[in-house]
Amino acid sequence: MGKQHAPGFLKIVQDAKNRVRECQIEDVKRRLDAGDAFVLVDVREESEYAAGHLPGAVHLGKGVMERDIEKKIPDPATPVVLYCGGGFRSALAADAIQKMGYTNVISMDGGWSAWNAKGYAIEA
Repeated sequence: MGKQHAPGFLKIVQDAKNRVRECQIEDVKRRLDAGDAFVLVDVREESEYAAGHLPGAVHLGKGVMERDIEKKIPDPATPVVLYCGGGFRSALAADAIQKMGYTNVISMDGGWSAWNAKGYAIEA
């Protein structure tokens, strides 16, 4: 995406991406349109979520993910798709909750930026 990220950050993101499943924005759009049962989680900051988010997404910021995930999604087998601004923070969050025992986790590559670039529906 357009941001220049620090090398250390990119290194840990790549490490996490080696362990997590990813999907494309079109996959999520198709699942939403089909009414598939899954929890769509926006891991961005609260202010980012408040400014706009994907339809039906719940907010659970990356900063509190490990602390609050079990309250928001108690069943670790629940299908979960995480997204952020571009797919980096969501990969880190997916890696973390997989380590906690969540077994059906996907990170949406491209994130909010790619979703908006396609002009897909959003909620505010």
